[in-house]
Order: sequence, then structure tokens, then C-alpha cells
Amino acid sequence: MHSINRASVIVVMAGSAFLLCLSASAQESPKPLKALLVLGGCCHDYKTQKDTIAQGLAERANIEVTISYDPDTTTMHLNPVYEKPDWAVGFDVVIHDECSSNVKDLAVIDRILAPHRKGLPAVVLHCGMHSYRSEGFPNVTPWFEFTGLQSTGHGPQAPIDISYIARDNPIIKGFESWTTINEELYNNSAGKLLDTAIPLARGHQVTRTKAGGEATSDYIVVWTNDYHGTKVFATTIGHNNQTVADPRYLDLVARGLLWSCGKLDDKRYNKAAAK
Repeated sequence: MHSINRASVIVVMAGSAFLLCLSASAQESPKPLKALLVLGGCCHDYKTQKDTIAQGLAERANIEVTISYDPDTTTMHLNPVYEKPDWAVGFDVVIHDECSSNVKDLAVIDRILAPHRKGLPAVVLHCGMHSYRSEGFPNVTPWFEFTGLQSTGHGPQAPIDISYIARDNPIIKGFESWTTINEELYNNSAGKLLDTAIPLARGHQVTRTKAGGEATSDYIVVWTNDYHGTKVFATTIGHNNQTVADPRYLDLVARGLLWSCGKLDDKRYNKAAAK
């Protein structure tokens, strides 16, 4: 019968306890999701919105946001992050918030979409829907296939009444309908989403016509899309700084992002759920 040194037992037990503590700590505080926020181009105050979005998401999710901001204010400049074939390596999700309608080179668009076709989750915000209008526009282009919606424009700015229509969807469960400040309501030019997409909210807007009358528009403004098995969350809302900074908007985007990554119900990632 072999004797066991008591000191050795204590060391082993202490080591085991230390490993258990490390394991528990790792479970409580996993590595944050790595998100790439791509924005820049025409028509928006992206210089301000980049920080609003990044900080708003960090307050709501266990996430680390890398910003790729292009200060060029035209519709034809490619965000420099897309210049390399491996542009998305190391990221868990990409937030597309660029406004680049006249970037039309199919080879470039294919390079942007390639990691998403391989399963990289995505969030598409506002003018991201009006980007990459390649040959075939306004019919279903490669980018429209990715976003899940054909959209060609918007009318004058006016408040938008947002009504959530899929109450059981986990992204918007518990959300209350709300009204924005003056905002752009993007059209659904085909009259519907693509068959791969699921609507979550509608936007109703009343604007003044040049003749002094009223014009009413009603379109899908929030949805999810199944892009070859990849989860995509999208919303056309988000033109003005006040809307982008609205807690209701940031809550929506944060939950959509977590859903796309499969982390919506994980309290280690969803800070609201952890409270």
C-alpha cells in the first residue's frame, strides 16, 4: 500500500479548486463578440453616428466594436476595409451602415458578400439597403438577395409610426410601438419582402404633397432574412442622429445583432437579459 503525502493532496486539491474557479469565470465572462461596423458615404452624419452606434451596442451587449469609417461623402467610393479578400477575418458579425449606391462592380460586391455566404452573420442599417446597385437594379440584385428587400428610394422626411407586427418574435418581444422624429421611410419597391425574409415591423408615414394635400405611405421597416442559411437582421430606420441615439432604436439593433449571432437568450452576452 502506497502512502500519499498530505502536502501533495493539499496542492492537488488547491490546484483543482483553482481550475474550477477559472472555468466558472470563463463561463461568466466569455470573450466579447467581435463586430465590424462599416459606415461612410453619402448623405448622413456618419462621423457622429459611428460612435453613437458603437457605444450604444457596447452598453447593451458583451461586444467589441471595430469601426471602419470612410469619410468620403459620395455614393461611389468603396470603404477601404473591403479592399482585401480576407476583410472579414476575425469578426463574429458585420454591421453594414454604408451608403454606396454607385459602387456597382460585381466582383467587388461578390467580395463583400463572400463571407456572409459562408455563414458570417450581418446587420444592415438604413442606407445599407440602398447600396451596391449593380446591373439588374431595381430587380433582385445580389445585394438585394442579401438584404431581403428591394428598395429604391424614399419621400420627404416626416415622423414614422412604427408598429411591431410579429409579437412572438424574440427580437422584438416586449417592444412597444413608437413614433420617430422626422425620418426617411424607405419604400418596398416590389410591394413585399423577398420570400427568404420575415417582417417584424411596419412604418406608417403621412407627408405633405406639393399641392398641399396629404400622402400616406406604409412599408416594412424591420425584418430578418435567411441568406443561404446566414442570419441577417435589417432595418431601414436610422437617418438622423436623434433617431440613431434613441434608446428604442439602439435596443432594437442590439437585439437584432445578438439574434443574428445566436446570443439573444445568452445572459453572458445580452446585458439587458442579465439584469
